[in-house]
Amino acid sequence: MKHTGIKKLYYSISEVSKITALEQYVLRYWETEFPELRPAKNRAGNRIYTNKDIKLILHIKHLLRDEKYTIEGAKQVLKDYVPEPDSNEQLELLSVPAKKKINDEEIKSEMTEVKEFLEDLLKKLDKN
Repeated sequence: MKHTGIKKLYYSISEVSKITALEQYVLRYWETEFPELRPAKNRAGNRIYTNKDIKLILHIKHLLRDEKYTIEGAKQVLKDYVPEPDSNEQLELLSVPAKKKINDEEIKSEMTEVKEFLEDLLKKLDKN
């Protein structure tokens, strides 16, 4: 995103998805699970997120993905969450890396490795 000197006040769900590297359906699901996350909607009914909403999303993401909390555990932690004062910073869209293409040889190698692992596991289970 180009920085034009004008700070953006609201972001669409697609922009938030890029900023947070989360799928849009995850953002919508989290709205149903976390009462603190309630983005406003415009006249057309589209979600409009503020910097505060995005910081909350990033905090939830940290709790669930990095700290390995369950949703219920994250809800408990969020009861004590105090958002940082809004610094009016401009958030940047993340460039999501392109998916790596895998050739057939790599797939065969991976499949062989998985097959050998499963066969070895089956032998161990048969011994018991």
